[in-house]
Amino acid sequence: MNRVPDAAVPDVSVIVGAYNAMPYLTRCVRSVVDQTIGRDRIELIVVDDGSTDGTGEELDRLAAEFPTVVTVVHQKNSGGPSAPRNAGIELARGRFIFFLDADDYLGDEALERMVSMADTNGSDVVLGKMVGVGGRGAPKSMFQRNQPKTDVFTSRVYWTLNPLKLFRRELIERLGLRFRTDMRTGEDQPFVSMAYLHAAAISVVADYDCYYWVEREDGNNVTRTTRGTHPRIKYLSAMFELLAREVKDSTKRDILLRRHFDVDIKSALRHLLRETEPEIRDSALADIQRLISANLSDELVARYPAMHRLRLYFARHGMLEELRELHRFEGARKRDRAAGGTVVEKGRAYGAYPYFRDASRAVPDHCYDITRELSVRHHLATAELDGSQLDLSGHAYIDTVDTVDTAIEAVLRERDSGVEYSFPAGSGPAPEDTDGLHDYGNAGFSVRIDTLTAADGKELPPGLWDLHLRVRSQGILKEGRAGNKRAGSIDSSPGPRLNRTADGTSQVVTPYFTKPYDNFTLDVGQRKHRLQSHVKIEQAVWATGTSGVLAITGRLNAGISSDDLVVRATDKDRTIDLRGFQRGEFGSPGPFELRVDLAKAFSGRVLPTGTWELSLALSAPDLTATVWVPATAGVPTSRFRRLGLPAYAKPLDKRQVFTVRVAFVDPVTGLRRRLGLRTT
Repeated sequence: MNRVPDAAVPDVSVIVGAYNAMPYLTRCVRSVVDQTIGRDRIELIVVDDGSTDGTGEELDRLAAEFPTVVTVVHQKNSGGPSAPRNAGIELARGRFIFFLDADDYLGDEALERMVSMADTNGSDVVLGKMVGVGGRGAPKSMFQRNQPKTDVFTSRVYWTLNPLKLFRRELIERLGLRFRTDMRTGEDQPFVSMAYLHAAAISVVADYDCYYWVEREDGNNVTRTTRGTHPRIKYLSAMFELLAREVKDSTKRDILLRRHFDVDIKSALRHLLRETEPEIRDSALADIQRLISANLSDELVARYPAMHRLRLYFARHGMLEELRELHRFEGARKRDRAAGGTVVEKGRAYGAYPYFRDASRAVPDHCYDITRELSVRHHLATAELDGSQLDLSGHAYIDTVDTVDTAIEAVLRERDSGVEYSFPAGSGPAPEDTDGLHDYGNAGFSVRIDTLTAADGKELPPGLWDLHLRVRSQGILKEGRAGNKRAGSIDSSPGPRLNRTADGTSQVVTPYFTKPYDNFTLDVGQRKHRLQSHVKIEQAVWATGTSGVLAITGRLNAGISSDDLVVRATDKDRTIDLRGFQRGEFGSPGPFELRVDLAKAFSGRVLPTGTWELSLALSAPDLTATVWVPATAGVPTSRFRRLGLPAYAKPLDKRQVFTVRVAFVDPVTGLRRRLGLRTT
């Protein structure tokens, strides 16, 4: 063994167990020594577990290249990853230990980010986001967002029980944690679960790819090469005993057991069906029966989909041939999703899976009940808001359920309060693209919703109103968010509409599609979409052939008429609203031109003399939306007569906002200009 000379205690001891890990090992080691946390804050302990492919020699070379970081231990082959990891723990000096497999590698900032997360939150375990390489599937559900502090009962972290994480070394030593050397697979689960259950806090780094989980080209990843049912039964027995001992609350224990019955029991049953020796197979099946009977509660069974409920029922009752047939049936369903069909009866739906209502098996109906699993499938053909009128059409149906005795409603539900309003839909064209096995002839719908009367005759209150489609067929009621399946002709860009209510107040409604789920929502009251952000002013210039008429041009992505806007002139002490007049079409998305006469009184108002900044503003007193007119370079002075006297409007240079000085011409200055004399 070469040993790194004693120095300051490192932050992280990275432990790698290596067995015949070439050529992956070199990249693995370099990914550690090149960490941005710095070589002075890490030590890398690599245990060569009796390799025969040159792994040991490459480790010695790397230790010579990085003598202050890399420690190499050579030992006889132990037959698994536990002994090398345990040997590394004994040598570790860091505040934290990170386990890394020799096939894999780290992102450059992985350790820096995870240590920072642990130090900031007092975490004993930190999970770094994992990414599959070469086709290997990595865990995803627990990495949807950063989690500074969490636990196994309120998050998905328990669904990853591999040890490829950051652990506080004090926790490992306090609990006496070591990897089981008597297990061929699953040896990491007792170690990791104990660390989880006793951690002061668990953190998740999800905004950076920390760990690259590599699928070896030769397929020799340890979990891929360990075969047989009994090795899996062994670690499952250990885990069930551990959870019974450590988690006394049965509700909390079921949260953790769900992972084992969904992932590990399923894996054990797959291996069971591959067993060729009858004695081994029968013994393994008896052990699985025992584990299920002792640990699977009715409450937990009810949470699973029907297919897995049925699988657990067959296993619990020792029904081996039925398990085989179910396995074949699942394969057929992967090729044809509609295999088996659906039976609807008294408002419940049942999957016609193997042995459904077979009198000789007497499997209870609840094992086949798929009602909870059914979902609404939909497609929007139109989703158009014209003023206050929202027109929706398309089709919606409950998947695999014929549209017999069907009714469809559009539902607007406010996201925060949960308040909802429903609108019965009329019939529409039937969908054309279906599975061909079910009757969806009554799935078409169309509905019109007036946002000024949608709330039981009143205007829809401010909020984010999500669109749902509610479908009832054959007594089954299902609902789903709508919009992510739609015609390409539907405009997906947000476009506000300004409506006037019966009492003269204003309502701004913006239809938009959410991110990242792409569903339809109405933003009422500018919660997310400000009206002024959809008015883009490009320039202001004098209208050709006029005197004192300013043409303001730009683009509009909002339902606003010229009557809704005024040109607002502001100086230090005054605000004057001038009514503009449109040129060409106004009120629909596209370019616009709004003109205002600064020379003459218009609608009873005239711009007094002074220096004025110009903007476009809503004329509604109950709404605030202002868009400043940007300065336009090179606009000359416009001259006109007001009250029979010469006057002018002069745009001022070097301003961000279009600023104009309106004044009467000084008589002396005017005379000098007429005579061609210089003016000062």
